[in-house]
Amino acid sequence: MKDLTLFILPRLGLILLGIVVVLALLLLALAIATQIRARAIEEQYPNIGTLTDVGGFRLNALHVAAGPDADLPPIVFIHGASGNLRDQAGAFLEPLRGRAEMLFVDRPGHGYSERGGPENDTPAGQANAIATLMEKMGITRAIIVGHSFGGAIAASFGVLHPDKVEGLVFLAAATHPWPGGVDWYYHVAAAPIIGPLFCNTLALQAGMSRITPGTAHVFAPNPVPASYVAETGAALVLRPATFRANATDVAGLHAYVTEFSKRYSEIDKPTVIITGDSDEIVLEEIHSKGLARDIKGSELVWIKGLGHKPDYIVTDIVIAALEKISGQARDLQAMAGAAEPRLAATRVEPEGRAPSLQAGQ
Repeated sequence: MKDLTLFILPRLGLILLGIVVVLALLLLALAIATQIRARAIEEQYPNIGTLTDVGGFRLNALHVAAGPDADLPPIVFIHGASGNLRDQAGAFLEPLRGRAEMLFVDRPGHGYSERGGPENDTPAGQANAIATLMEKMGITRAIIVGHSFGGAIAASFGVLHPDKVEGLVFLAAATHPWPGGVDWYYHVAAAPIIGPLFCNTLALQAGMSRITPGTAHVFAPNPVPASYVAETGAALVLRPATFRANATDVAGLHAYVTEFSKRYSEIDKPTVIITGDSDEIVLEEIHSKGLARDIKGSELVWIKGLGHKPDYIVTDIVIAALEKISGQARDLQAMAGAAEPRLAATRVEPEGRAPSLQAGQ
């Protein structure tokens, strides 16, 4: 028996060593493939903004000057989870060009912005960074527009930097604690040790196949604009550092809003909250109605048949909300009612749930 044990154990050790070597080579191959593919994504979607130091790290933003006949105050657009500045620019840049000074921001760690320190792991830290960027750009006050996760940042901005706020517009915002959690891969990607390994080997490879169905889920039940995926650079979020930053944001959102949402009642600026009753990403009954309850004098625009992307599906209503905050007479409720038959006529029936790329599920 002793001789048999001496025979088996060395060979078992060699087998285990072989398995470890194969796994290490596989992970190395995946890491190399990830870096090659990440560079290809950046070549396809180069930076269209400008990097500005905001105190030890750089934020990227597309800064668009107002025209000579501008009729709106400056506007700062804050994108949601898994996004970048191209998302909001795709919806609003051309419709508003010349009417206002506009700042489309890559949030810390997203698009081409640097992540900065751990203070940027929370919406408050990101709001502070955007406030500094406004100062650097010479923007004294602005209407702050936040979509989805960006809504938590806009709300934090309203509390922490009221002197810089002309008004607030929330689009399908994720701002309050909700039942349940977020998809498992956010927690894996945000975790120590295993997170960087996951982001540098598997996340991009798996994520590329989920962009189209994931986008359809985000827009549902409304159709995805034909050029949306190609023009907004959704794949930028799959780069390792960006994927980890995004996961850190999303995984920590519930804990953050559980505490910080208690301060939303401090907001006293003109506020419009635009949401749909068919949002598959955030629970509008909790988030949008919660904002309407917490922010005194705010206007809730509730649109039947609207999903998670009011920025693209009811762009005209969002622009009207900006106009109303600037003092122009606009009947947002009538516009919402007029949009509902169109949304019903273009409704897309889901083929099955795809994993979400956004926050607040």
